[in-house]
Amino acid sequence: MTATRLAIFLSVVLSVTAGIHYYLWARLVRDIAWPASVHTWLTVAIVALALLMPLGLVMTRLLPREVTSPIMWVLYTWMGLMFFLFVLLIPADAVRGVAWLIDRIGGAPIDPERRLFLSRLFGGVVGLGGLGMAGWGLFSALRPVAVKPVEVAITDLPANFAGFRIVQLTDIHVGPTIGRDFIEQLVARSNALAPDLVAITGDLVDGSVANLGALVEPLARLQARHGVFFVTGNHEYFSGADEWIAHLRGLGITVLRNEHVTLEIDGQHLDLAGIDDPTGKSFAPGHGSDLPRALAGRNTSRPVILLAHQPKGAHTAADHGVALQISGHTHGGQIFPFNFLVGLDQPFVAGLHRLRDMSIYVSTGTGYWGPPMRLGVPAEITDITLRRA
Repeated sequence: MTATRLAIFLSVVLSVTAGIHYYLWARLVRDIAWPASVHTWLTVAIVALALLMPLGLVMTRLLPREVTSPIMWVLYTWMGLMFFLFVLLIPADAVRGVAWLIDRIGGAPIDPERRLFLSRLFGGVVGLGGLGMAGWGLFSALRPVAVKPVEVAITDLPANFAGFRIVQLTDIHVGPTIGRDFIEQLVARSNALAPDLVAITGDLVDGSVANLGALVEPLARLQARHGVFFVTGNHEYFSGADEWIAHLRGLGITVLRNEHVTLEIDGQHLDLAGIDDPTGKSFAPGHGSDLPRALAGRNTSRPVILLAHQPKGAHTAADHGVALQISGHTHGGQIFPFNFLVGLDQPFVAGLHRLRDMSIYVSTGTGYWGPPMRLGVPAEITDITLRRA
């Protein structure tokens, strides 16, 4: 990431986090009128967390993971709790606003004691609700990832490929809070499924090869009859995509960069294509999605499966005759109600969908990004089985 992009990103993050922290302080500290000592400590804690949040994101790029990991566990956990408190405060304030409006219309005098009582009542409900949601989110994100079976029917699928199984791993986000142990578990779980092919559809890492390269080395032990394939996600371009591509190839993983390969079973064939994430064109020369290039020269009489990190290129893929697109990126929203916001940017948020003659499957992700939490959107190791339509 260039210095200019980093500065813009940090400015936006700092402005948003400062506004949210002030709102939380106003509603949960100032309005509740805590005793002076408690008020001071809570104020200092909120200011410190507001300042540390953007600084923590910078530290993860500059300092060794061993130094930043404990700090980021605290900051990312607070980020999740902060979000839940913020989401719960909005309807609480809406109720308070209606009550205030009724009082004003009715000409009732302002009662400071009643106002304090309501502030403490709503503050208590929001605080307990936020802690409960954060606790459940932590439990959901940190428990073992479930295997999700998915069947996809493909028109003109060669008979020998009926029952062909693809294990999809995506959006793992190895970084401050996800490490080598998690990768080793995924490798063991994937190998136990005995897939025909493993597809890693981007956002594997959040950091440089120098900092995180050793943590993903267990991926070299992934086993699949037709190989392990990878396409870049946007986070690879935040982390040095060329270095990661070289590192993964050194682990025996085939990185598809706007290209396709042909799979064969007893004389019958199926094409597998992969494209760069669109973000790449802004970060690295020669990168960026190029579907026509990926499909150039292939035999159009046989189906093609496309690995693409983001679902948003699905309409273009359908125009080019892709039979199945496999994507990630969205995390399914990861934390409710983010799934509704993700839908504003992506045509498909999670699950199996049909777009004209093409199927598209969007995984909810195998890891998580940011807060180590998932609410209403479990992680998954996707076990895709191809069937003849």
